[in-house]
Amino acid sequence: MSDDIGTNGLFDAAGPGVRVGRASRATGETKVEVRWGLDGTGRADLATGVPFLDHMLEQIARHGRFDLAVTASGDLEIDAHHTVEDVGIAMGRAFKEAIGDGAGIVRYASAHAPLDEALVLAVADVSGRPYLHYAVPVTRQRLGAYDTDLTEEFFRAFAVNAGITLHLMLIHGRNGHHIIEAAFKALALVLDRATQRDPRVAGVPSTKGTLA
Repeated sequence: MSDDIGTNGLFDAAGPGVRVGRASRATGETKVEVRWGLDGTGRADLATGVPFLDHMLEQIARHGRFDLAVTASGDLEIDAHHTVEDVGIAMGRAFKEAIGDGAGIVRYASAHAPLDEALVLAVADVSGRPYLHYAVPVTRQRLGAYDTDLTEEFFRAFAVNAGITLHLMLIHGRNGHHIIEAAFKALALVLDRATQRDPRVAGVPSTKGTLA
C-alpha cells in the first residue's frame, strides 16, 4: 500500500501489539486505500468522495474506538455504486489483515444501536466464514445524492472480504437516515466487542485450531 494516504498522524504512535490492517484496491473504476487500527481511540480521516458514506464510516471509527483512514476516487460521474462497494471490499481486507489469525479474540458478539425511533441489531462471528444476512429495509430510495440501496452492497462487500459472518436486522424504524446510521453504529459496536482480547482465550478461539 502506498504511504500517501492522508492519515493525519493516526498511526504514528502504533507500537508492538497494536493491530493495524492495510489494504488498497485499484481498478478501472476506482482507487481505494484503507488503514484500520483496531486498538484505537475513534479517530478518522475519510475522503471517499461520497459525503454520506464518509459520515457513516465516521460512525464505525468513533463508536468502535477504531482509528480509520480511507481515501477513494472513483467514477462518481456515473454513480456511487463502484466507490461504495470497493470501499467495502478494501475495508474488509484491511480488517482481516488487522485480525491476523484471531488469537485471543472474543470472536462472537451482538449489539443493538438506536437512533431516535430506529433500532438495529448486529450479530457477528469473526470466524473466517463470510456471510451476510441483511434485513434492514429502507423505503426511501435516496438521501440527498446517496442511493440507499448501496448500503447493503457496502455491508456485503465488507463481510465477504473481512471473512466474517454478519447479521443485520432492523427491529423498528421509519426515518431512512436514522435506520442506516443505526446499522453502521451497530456494526461499530459489534466489531469492537468481537475483536476485544480475552485473557481467558488461549490461542485461536476455535475447536479446529484455526478460523474458517
